[in-house]
Amino acid sequence: MSSAREAMEKSSAVSRKGGTAEKMGEEMWSPLPAHVQLWLEVSFLILAGLIMIYSSSSMMALQRYGDSAYFLKRQMLWVFLGVSIMIVFSRVSYEKYKAWVGPLLLASLAALVLVLIPSIGTEVNNARRWFRVGSFQLQPAEFVKVIWVIYLSVSISKKQDRIRQFSIGYLPHVLMCAVFSALLLKQPDFGMTVILAFMTAVMLLVGGVPVLYLLSIVPIAGAAAYKFVYLVTYRWERVTAFLDPWTDHLASGYQLIQAWIAVGSGGFWGKGLGASQQKLGYLPEAHTDFILAVMGEEMGFVGIAFMCLAFLLLFHTGMTISRNAPDFMGSVMALGLTLLITVQALINMGVVLGLFPTKGLTLPFVSYGGSAFTANCLAVGILMNIARKGGRVK
Repeated sequence: MSSAREAMEKSSAVSRKGGTAEKMGEEMWSPLPAHVQLWLEVSFLILAGLIMIYSSSSMMALQRYGDSAYFLKRQMLWVFLGVSIMIVFSRVSYEKYKAWVGPLLLASLAALVLVLIPSIGTEVNNARRWFRVGSFQLQPAEFVKVIWVIYLSVSISKKQDRIRQFSIGYLPHVLMCAVFSALLLKQPDFGMTVILAFMTAVMLLVGGVPVLYLLSIVPIAGAAAYKFVYLVTYRWERVTAFLDPWTDHLASGYQLIQAWIAVGSGGFWGKGLGASQQKLGYLPEAHTDFILAVMGEEMGFVGIAFMCLAFLLLFHTGMTISRNAPDFMGSVMALGLTLLITVQALINMGVVLGLFPTKGLTLPFVSYGGSAFTANCLAVGILMNIARKGGRVK
């Protein structure tokens, strides 16, 4: 009896010792706090973006505006504004959005309606998506997607006890998504509509809505794809160009082919910073949607690999923030905001490499553009606030 008790005590002591050692090991090897690591990851992407924006746009800017740093200077203004917003919102408690979500949602709807009015919204390339502010353009849909994630997070957390009920957890959110989607398609902005629908499905699934309810959207999504993709000539041409760009290499397949030439000619190490040939008028949108192609040409496979790694690290940090969030609302919100950034990055990279049909989505924090950059900074600011109340990245 005595020996058995001694064995149990010994086992307990070893367990306590092991637990203490494990805890000491975690403390020894635990990295920076999540919000600091997030800041470093985003800072790397911003710096890489500024370098590549100057490299990819300097010749065009010199020809058009007589200043090789024209686009770089404008982007630096957006960086100042975006980082300021990030810092401010990192200090605003995410719990306050419970009270603000109603006005934010109404403001989003109002912005999407106002931008469609000819005397208010600005039309570019047959799309009416922007407000003009001086010499700058502001795209409200970029901010709407962040507010949409906030709305879903607050709504799902409030209805958590009844989220599995069709009329409470599923129907209201899907109907609201349909209203926003209709306004986005009116602009038209099919890419943003897809992102909004995807975020809704993922967040409802994580929130506890039965999979069977979400599967009921599939026929509707199929009908929408038929109407807004197959029956719309320029969108269907993008699909056919994705399947075989060489069939129309001077029109619908031109951009993808030029991107492939850029990435392929860069090889493993690249031609060197500033040495891209495709940016000299061959590759459209070289400093915006297809900036990764220029990076591939100048920095090679290594440059693209580092960019992929940066977004993977950001995804890991965001998921850790979601896992360590103090409450369910913070967890769902962190998940949604993380996916909002990283899924867009995945789509942009996939388009450049020919894995997805061409779509006008920028590479977050890297591509030239103010609205998307500022909205992503807003999302990161909220993530940082959730992280401050969570833990370290493990």
